Amino acid sequence: MKIVIAPDSFKESLTALEVANAIEVGFRQVFPLAQYIKVPMADGGEGTVQSMVDATQGHVIDLDVMGPLGNKVKAQYGILGPVEGNTSTTAVIEMASASGLHLVLRDQRNPLKTTSYGTGELIKDALERGIKHIILGLGGSATNDGGVGLAQALGIQFRDKANQELPFGGMALAQLSDIDASQVHPLLAECQIEVACDVDNPLCGERGASAIFGPQKGATPEDIVLLDKALSHFADVIVQSGYQESRFMAGAGAAGGMGLGVKVFLNAELKPGVDIVMGTVGLVDKLQGADLVITGEGCIDGQTVYGKTPMGVLKQANVLGIPTIGIAGSLGKDAEAILAEGMRAIFPIIPALDRLDNLFAQAEYNLISTSRNIAAVMMLGQASCF
Repeated sequence: MKIVIAPDSFKESLTALEVANAIEVGFRQVFPLAQYIKVPMADGGEGTVQSMVDATQGHVIDLDVMGPLGNKVKAQYGILGPVEGNTSTTAVIEMASASGLHLVLRDQRNPLKTTSYGTGELIKDALERGIKHIILGLGGSATNDGGVGLAQALGIQFRDKANQELPFGGMALAQLSDIDASQVHPLLAECQIEVACDVDNPLCGERGASAIFGPQKGATPEDIVLLDKALSHFADVIVQSGYQESRFMAGAGAAGGMGLGVKVFLNAELKPGVDIVMGTVGLVDKLQGADLVITGEGCIDGQTVYGKTPMGVLKQANVLGIPTIGIAGSLGKDAEAILAEGMRAIFPIIPALDRLDNLFAQAEYNLISTSRNIAAVMMLGQASCF
C-alpha cells in the first residue's frame, strides 16, 4: 500500500514536515509495511519557505536586510534542492520575512512610511547566487508602497518633480513623477518570477489595498484615503511611463499593492500559491500509484475550499481517483464544505478542551494518536470485521 502524506503546517505548533512525520508514525503502528511518501506542502503564506525547503532537501539563507521602518532585521529565504522535472535553480521567498507586519511593534505600524525594500534585497541576493527561478509569497506585509521599495532595491529609480529619489513609504507615491528602469539589476531579465497570490483585490477603491488591508497595518480612516489616492497616482505614472495598465488586475492590491509592482517591474506571474507549490515539489508525480492521500492544516473550515493546501491536494487526488482524508488541529465553521468536494473524511486531533498553549505543546502526540486510530479503523474495514 502506498500512502502519500501532503499536509500544510499546523501554525504555531508544527511545521509541515513535522506534521507529515507524526502522521507516518501513527499509521506505521498499524501499517508498518506500507510505503510512505511525505510531501510537506504550503499555499504561499507563512511557512512556505520551510515547507518547500523540507520537501526538496534544500537549505535556508540568512540575511540582514532593511526592515519595514528602515532598520536592519534578520530575514531568510530558501534555496530548493533538485526536484524531478525542474532543472533550474529555484529560490522561495516570503515577503513577510523582510517586510512583514510582525517586524513592527503595534504602536509603530504606519503604512504611510513602511517600505518593501528588504524584500528586494532578498531577491537581489538570490539573483547574485545564480538563481533563475524565484517563487515569491505575498502576505503578512506591513507595507502599502506598491512594491516600490522592492523595485528600488533592484536598481529602479522613482523620482519626484524635483528629480529627487522618492523617500520610503506609501505616502511618498503621491509625489512620484518619473520612473527610470535603466539601471535595473541585469540578472533580473534572466530570472522567472512566480508570485503566490491568493487574493483578487484590485489596487484601489473599496476593495483595494488601502481600504481592505490598511487598517491592520496601522492606517486610520484618514490615512486610507491618502494612501488610496497615492496608489492611484502611482498607477497613473506607471501608464505614463510606458508600462501596461494593470491597476484593475485581480491581485493588484495584494500586500499593499505589491501585486501590481511585481507584475509591472518584475514581469512576474501571479498564481494561486498552492498551485505553485504543488508544481515545484512535483506532487502529481508522487501521487502516481497511491492508494491513499492524507492532507491537512491547522484548522479546516469553510475557507479551506478557497485555495488552501488541503483543497489543492484534494483536486489533484480526485483527478487520479485516489481517496483523500484530512487531518486538522481543529475543525471550524462549515468544515464539511470540503466533503462536498470529494474528501472522504476529516478528523480533528484535539481530544479534550484545554488551554491553547497546552494544545500547541501536545500537537505532535495528539496527531500521532489520531493517525493511529484512523489507520486502525481502516484496518477493521479491510478485515471486514464490522
